[in-house]
Amino acid sequence: MAITLSRPRGLRAELVTFHGLPDAGEHLACFVPPRGGSVPLVRLHSECLTGDVLGSTRCDCGPQLDEALGRLAGDGGAVLYLRQEGRGIGLYNKLDAYLLQNARTDTFEANRLLGRGADERDYGVAAAMLRALGLRRIRLLTNNPDKVRQLRDHGIDVTAAVPTRLHLTDDNAAYLTAKARSAGHTLALGTGTGTATGTGGADRIRTGDTRNGTRA
Repeated sequence: MAITLSRPRGLRAELVTFHGLPDAGEHLACFVPPRGGSVPLVRLHSECLTGDVLGSTRCDCGPQLDEALGRLAGDGGAVLYLRQEGRGIGLYNKLDAYLLQNARTDTFEANRLLGRGADERDYGVAAAMLRALGLRRIRLLTNNPDKVRQLRDHGIDVTAAVPTRLHLTDDNAAYLTAKARSAGHTLALGTGTGTATGTGGADRIRTGDTRNGTRA
C-alpha cells in the first residue's frame, strides 16, 4: 500500500506486509525504491511505543526513526519496523524495567533483574523480510554491531554500517552510555556521560510470504 508520510513531510512510501515469517509478529517494511543504483540503505527499527509514538525523551528511538525516514527520502531503501518492544521483552516488562532504571539500574541490568535477557532480539526475521524484498546486499543504518553480525550470519551482505546521529538529551544520557558500554554501540559520547566509544554518531542533537513481500 502506497502512503504519503508527514515524517518527513511529503515522503511517498510503500508499506509492505509479510506472511510466513519465522515468528508471529506483524512486522512491516516501509520501502522507497533506491536511487541511482546505489546499495540500498536499510534501517532495522525495533518498535518503541513510548519513544516512537509518545515522544519519550528517555531513549533515542523516536529521533532515530525520524532520521531513518528522512534518509529514505534522500537515498531510498527500507525501514523494517520490527515488533520487538523493549529489546524483545514487551511493553509491560519494559515499563517495569523503567522503574528499576529510576533506581539507577542500567537498561540491560534492569531486563536481567526481571528474569529476561538483556537483549532478546533475533534479527533472523529481518533477514527473511530483506530476502522477500529482494534486498540481499545492503548498507545498514545502525550503531549496533549485533545487527550487522546477525544479518551477516543469516546470509545478508552488509557492505557498510552507516552510523546514525547521536540524539543525546539530559534524559537519555545514561541509557546511551549503557548502550555504548554494555552492548558496544558506536556512539561518540561526550565527557559528560563518562565514556567515548567508537566513531559513529558524529552529529550531536540535543533536545508477505517470505519469498514475496505482500504489497497491497
